[in-house]
Amino acid sequence: MQLRYAFRLYPDVAQRTAPAKAFGCARVVFNDAVRAREDARKAGQPFPTAGQLSTRLITQAKRTAERSWLGEVSAVLLQQSLRDAETAYRNFFASLKGTRKGPKMGAPRLKSRKDGRQSIRFTANARWNITGSGRLNLPKIGAVKVKWSRTLPAQPSSVTVVEDAAGRYFASFVIDTDPAADAARMPDTDQTVGIDLGLTLPQTPSGGTPIAALSDGTKIDSPRFLRRAEKKLKKAQRELSRKQKGSKNREKARLKVARAYAKVADARREFLHQVSTRLIRENQAIGVEDLAVKALARTRLAKSVHDAGWAQFTGMLEYKAARYGRTLVKIGRFTPTSQTCSACGTVDGPKPLNVREWTCIACGAHHDRDHNAALNIKQAAGLAASACGAPVSPEPVLAQREETGSHGFPTGNRAA
Repeated sequence: MQLRYAFRLYPDVAQRTAPAKAFGCARVVFNDAVRAREDARKAGQPFPTAGQLSTRLITQAKRTAERSWLGEVSAVLLQQSLRDAETAYRNFFASLKGTRKGPKMGAPRLKSRKDGRQSIRFTANARWNITGSGRLNLPKIGAVKVKWSRTLPAQPSSVTVVEDAAGRYFASFVIDTDPAADAARMPDTDQTVGIDLGLTLPQTPSGGTPIAALSDGTKIDSPRFLRRAEKKLKKAQRELSRKQKGSKNREKARLKVARAYAKVADARREFLHQVSTRLIRENQAIGVEDLAVKALARTRLAKSVHDAGWAQFTGMLEYKAARYGRTLVKIGRFTPTSQTCSACGTVDGPKPLNVREWTCIACGAHHDRDHNAALNIKQAAGLAASACGAPVSPEPVLAQREETGSHGFPTGNRAA
């Protein structure tokens, strides 16, 4: 499978102009492609082909006075920008037809220089390379310093240069992983676990607020990164609101806010990577609820839901399970895991969230609410032991991951 390895870039003062110019050129070509298709649609004409757009928007545009500056950047990243527009329309039409899995996709929109994320992509034919001194040599940009936190396991097929809202630069390499090496890193085990995700759990003796309970009785504490940084974030937001729009001081204040949020997001991502990797390493099969995170994020618990990072956590479990040959089973969100006795199977009815322990009216078993729910999730996922004592595990489902493009990517440098 393909994974992305992201590393921090540190361009010097002179090198910051070239990426900004490249971002702008790629953005203009993308917007021109969207406009060309929209003009054809309004005129009732067929969409121009990729070859026609390449000739008109790149080759011929370079010869005009209005677009002559397109020749100052690598032609490869301009072609990739056209491919991104083509992919965006393909996903949009597939979503309309119902042949594309996942949420509905809207029509491609014009990009802005004020967008929080700017990116360009270089494929192998762009002749980029890593120098002997460890710098990333990009065409018409130069050799940029890279903070290598780990060794690339294989030759990358492409690299995406990204500038985020906090003004940081990253290089995202696409790597084809080696199944044999992955299997050696994560040998098979006979352990299985069910995970109950929640927010209303009481504080543990360690002082943290657990966001998940495991079927073996373990509770995972969340550092609550956003809540801990709220005071600093509020101060930065107040300072931003007092600055005059369009001023340099406002831009400085905006960067301060963006960097504060980026620090929170990076810390949360690192924590979720550590937890998900540990669970994948220790268990051959994992059961988890398929929660409606988007719906929960529209309730009064929205801030806590986003701070917990449930969707990010389950996404990490999904692709790591596919990578290391583990089994991840998602059970329906309407399964009454908190109402069912894990000992006898009696459904005891709904219970308020403040009820953290309860006793089954049928068998008299006393349950911790979250531990009981985790046990029921494990049983519902088919991971519990059968009558003969053998573990019952469904077939693994491969988790698909997309290659780098116009989509977001984790700004950390973890890929495992």
